Amino acid sequence: MQDVDLFLSLAEIAGVFVGFGALISVRSGGASDAHEVAYIRAVVWIGIWVVVAALAPVIVSRYDITSHELWLACSLLALVLFFGMLIVYSRTPEMREDVAATPRATLVWASVLEALTVIPMVIALILVVLGPFPDQEPALYLTAVGLGLWWAAVSLLELVFSQRRPQTASDPAAMHASGGSSA
Repeated sequence: MQDVDLFLSLAEIAGVFVGFGALISVRSGGASDAHEVAYIRAVVWIGIWVVVAALAPVIVSRYDITSHELWLACSLLALVLFFGMLIVYSRTPEMREDVAATPRATLVWASVLEALTVIPMVIALILVVLGPFPDQEPALYLTAVGLGLWWAAVSLLELVFSQRRPQTASDPAAMHASGGSSA
């Protein structure tokens, strides 16, 4: 199989996103609100999906499975894992709370941006499963994995930009919590 090094590199990069998600989750005692928890989980599960999807062709090809059968097996695994994880993720209390607390305009905008990544990713995998473009299956699969990596990166970026600012000594809430006075 060609592109072994490329798939291994994509898995390594996704592993970094998983690590960053884990690091963010344990900083200062962990996430404190539903939005942070939901996005940390998103970064981690998407990153894990990319790791598995990127490693699948490398591992499966070791069994002398080639051509359409290789990409079919990997695409089916990627689709089942993606939708399974999506169902579990979307049913978490933090995700439901975050969606309920997000302004509708923001939710629509975020959904459109997510759909621009997820829909082509899923379509690429479905095209591999259906097999109408056998010569393009490696490219379609790589496109799906690349879009997954992009989605993990955007989710991590959203998480970082949505973090609250640290409280300063002049912040009345920080002063009150520390027992000081703001006067």
